[in-house]
Amino acid sequence: MRIYTRSGDKGSTSLIYGDRVPKNDLRVEAYGTCDEVNSMIGLAMSHLKREDWDGREEFVTFMTKVQTILFHVGAELATPKGKEVMWQLKEEHIEEMENNIDEWDKVLHPLKNFILPSGHEASAAFHAARTVARRAERTAVALGDELSNPLVVSYLNRLSDLLFVAARYVNHHLGGEEIPLQADV
Repeated sequence: MRIYTRSGDKGSTSLIYGDRVPKNDLRVEAYGTCDEVNSMIGLAMSHLKREDWDGREEFVTFMTKVQTILFHVGAELATPKGKEVMWQLKEEHIEEMENNIDEWDKVLHPLKNFILPSGHEASAAFHAARTVARRAERTAVALGDELSNPLVVSYLNRLSDLLFVAARYVNHHLGGEEIPLQADV
């Protein structure tokens, strides 16, 4: 199988089930942005070394699961409303993220003000992933009634929360500095 098909050379692409839409279609933007988040998570994890901290493997395993689910969320967004989705996001996927957020947050000092995206390279990349997740969420919200599963918006919202806490969690374990936002500059 070739990587290129030439079928999109005139600015259209196929959704799941073959419906063709312009490449700037909101649905394409939504699943494309999920792909960007996924890549940013991969970039963040590439900065983690095996010996970094106890519990790293558990963290990486969970984040890999998040990437897998996010890939499926993209496929769900690429499925036209009214068509059967091959895999469907469930409330339990969101609850699992919430459980990890709560567990990771237990070891972090409470925030007293906003922090600047910074610290360890992995942490900074998780912060970047968080901002892309917010864009994916905004795009999914814009789809409105075209969404076949309203949990997609909830998942993307919680994903950005998870990525924020992941950035702080990585900084905590790897000695990255959290820089508080200064009110006056």
